[in-house]
Amino acid sequence: MDRTDLKIINELRKNSRITMKELGERVHLTGQATSERVTKLEEQGVVKSYTIETDDVKLGYDIHAFITVITQDLNHKPYLTFIKAREEHIISHYKISGDGCYLLESKFNSYDELDQFLVALNEFANYKLQLVIN
Repeated sequence: MDRTDLKIINELRKNSRITMKELGERVHLTGQATSERVTKLEEQGVVKSYTIETDDVKLGYDIHAFITVITQDLNHKPYLTFIKAREEHIISHYKISGDGCYLLESKFNSYDELDQFLVALNEFANYKLQLVIN
């Protein structure tokens, strides 16, 4: 991987829908040469997927929360099954060190929905809640 590949990756992070011609112009290559490099980056697993960014508030998710999860048992499988069943609320899910076992970045339509989630979560783990203000 060279500097040109890193420039390509940086441009794709900004706009994954960019045409190969325009991307090539930005990194000083032809569209065909750029396309070959992008394909190689995909085959190597460097570029894993292309995604979109959404405005969660416009989608009705007004509550943005970080939840530090402290599991009650050494067997985390029930907790992980619980989380998998509630993917619509999970933005990111990390296994962490420090004060907890997992960190959830999550979104909810209402405080009632958040409360229902936390009550159900409490069957598998304790938690610390932080709400995003801005």
